[in-house]
Amino acid sequence: MDTTLSYHRPCGPPNGASTPMTSSAPVTDRPAILGGQPAITLPHDDAMRWPILTNEDEDAVLRVMRTGQLGVSDETAALEQDFRAWSGREYAVAHNNGTSAIFGAMHAFGIEPGDEVIVPSATWWSSVMPILHFGGIPVFAELEGDCLGLDPEDVERRITDRTKAIVVVHLFGMPSKMDELIDLAQRYDLKILEDASHAHGAVYKGRPIGTMTDAAVFSMQGNKLLPTAEGGVFLCDDEEMYEAVIRLGHYERLLDLTSMNKYLAATGLGYKSRMSPLSAAIGRVQLRHLADRNAIRNENCIRLGRHLETLGCIQPFLAPDDIERTYFEYLIRYDESATGLPIDDFTRALQAEGAELSAPRYPLLHQMPVFTHGIWRSITRLADADERPDYDENDLPLTTEGNGSLIKLPAFPNEDHGLVDQYCSAFSKVLAHADELPREQA
Repeated sequence: MDTTLSYHRPCGPPNGASTPMTSSAPVTDRPAILGGQPAITLPHDDAMRWPILTNEDEDAVLRVMRTGQLGVSDETAALEQDFRAWSGREYAVAHNNGTSAIFGAMHAFGIEPGDEVIVPSATWWSSVMPILHFGGIPVFAELEGDCLGLDPEDVERRITDRTKAIVVVHLFGMPSKMDELIDLAQRYDLKILEDASHAHGAVYKGRPIGTMTDAAVFSMQGNKLLPTAEGGVFLCDDEEMYEAVIRLGHYERLLDLTSMNKYLAATGLGYKSRMSPLSAAIGRVQLRHLADRNAIRNENCIRLGRHLETLGCIQPFLAPDDIERTYFEYLIRYDESATGLPIDDFTRALQAEGAELSAPRYPLLHQMPVFTHGIWRSITRLADADERPDYDENDLPLTTEGNGSLIKLPAFPNEDHGLVDQYCSAFSKVLAHADELPREQA
């Protein structure tokens, strides 16, 4: 296998085409929930195994252990060099997790008390909560229906004279509408942070995700596309931002700087965000295999998605021709108005067929108690925080409605077309009998 560092390789067959599905269960079979045989009979364990750790990872960890460098280490510096080569960005700073890297980004952006930062609500809390610790105010904006990213029109409506930055999350690996968001940032003189924690290796119109804006963060937590034990990386091209990130969480590196920051080396600023060199060792191996492993996920998910989009009631979020998405997780949108079958009854019927699926991973942050009950005020410690209204759980109606129609499927990280094709059969069979399926009473 070619392990040369590269940002991406073609995802699946040429032009995103999928090889034909070979159905293992006729769609005329009765659904399992009505007494028929389940369409999905193959085991999931091997097809879903993640992360993939081999002797190469073990050897890398043992090599670092034998050096005795378990704190400050050449291995961490080597990982940063690998990320610079992979991304083409000028600076890379490894962190103990992606959350710490976002803390660093907010410090580098100069977020101060009262500054507003526009963010999505459907994301992991790490994309948003660090803003509060600098006195910033998260401003939640609607998601766009085609890519699950921030809606540029709604973002513009929420820009005020206090707005300083936008956090763009490429949710589940689908790139956001970057042309429009970058245009907004340039017109209003705003910073953009790409939270690319789901999108290692994704490409937007020929430009790698994580390379188009002021800064980017990649999480390397254990179930991400590029997993380590724990870790994250901050990327940028601006020297002042780089030094600000070092200043906040990497005191041991301040003496290497040429600016006044080096005089903080004895104290730092109270944070310590250094990555473990054992994590760095795993990360270097995983980065070498990222493109090939992404290609397997993409081929499987595209194969399933091509089938699902023929069914008339499912939006599989396949990428357009000029975008190469990744599949950290595979989300689909179900239109129950097209079938008359409520989503809960639909998912129950699929589960009876043997499908492993669930509701979306993330609750909507603007509906969480930390915001709706005013707890955020205790974090920002703003003098005027009590004068500001609590967040409204009824805000963002489009995001709320859209989130309720999403279903999470497996991302099939290992090669197994047979299991993918059984999922195709399960969807076809359930929808062919939608009128007959039981409805649970509300």
